[in-house]
Amino acid sequence: MGGLVSDGCRPVVVIWAVFLLSSVMGYRPVIIVHGILDGPRQFEILAQFINQSHPGTNVTTLALYDYIASMKSLWQQVDGFREAIRPIMESAEDGVHLICFSQGGLICRGVLATLPTHNVHSLIFLSSPLAGQYGDSCYLKYFFPKFIKSRLYQFCYTTWGQRVSICNYWNDPHQRERYLNSSKYLAPLNGEIQHANSTAWRDSFLRIKTLVLIGGQDDGVITPWESSIFGFYDSNETVVEMEKQDWYLTDAFGLKTLNSVGAVVKYIVPGVHHTSWHSNLTVYKNCIDKWLT
Repeated sequence: MGGLVSDGCRPVVVIWAVFLLSSVMGYRPVIIVHGILDGPRQFEILAQFINQSHPGTNVTTLALYDYIASMKSLWQQVDGFREAIRPIMESAEDGVHLICFSQGGLICRGVLATLPTHNVHSLIFLSSPLAGQYGDSCYLKYFFPKFIKSRLYQFCYTTWGQRVSICNYWNDPHQRERYLNSSKYLAPLNGEIQHANSTAWRDSFLRIKTLVLIGGQDDGVITPWESSIFGFYDSNETVVEMEKQDWYLTDAFGLKTLNSVGAVVKYIVPGVHHTSWHSNLTVYKNCIDKWLT
């Protein structure tokens, strides 16, 4: 009878199995950074997915700049998120994984640029406007009901406009000079303008072990949707793919180098609306799960 397990013992056996699995596998902590008008509550399903496939994983969805506070300038948000992320990294000897949704992807880029000793293993951008935003999305109409996309630069490319998160990555392809002269966030991050921190930020970006880009043509918010995989409009509103962008060709912030060593992975997933990416089990299984070991 010593080799048999009674029904009453099975829960204990399952608990110990989960504990041993998490200990043996040594899953890295996962940090989730939410998007605009979001907070931790919207990512409870994603956290459940992670703990189901990687039992015992320490998952932290940061409760900072939630909901309306997510409209504050991105550099202000970066300061707060960096101080929340730093101690998690410092306590994780083998590094951490970052999952950054929508606007949160741009916040993560700012955090890592200004954390020169970060230890991010997998950086997962989930439908994030990495190359900017230029479109009449529902968010734009909610916050700027009197503007259309062709005129929003009149506000965004001002000192006051750059205090609003959306304007920090508003990239009007018809107002290139104004964008470069006014952008306090996206243009410096993408190396589109020279600044004193260019080399340091590039070095920090190159510390990333794997960069995962996830997006799709039915997103409905990120415009163009290819911005989620580093593509963007030219002056004719024709999408130019990542590999043909000027900042890629010059390797301004290290993306070309990462891609050349096979560290950049792209997933294009049709049929997913913007607000559904983090609760879609198929997206998780096919695009995220394998990168969280």
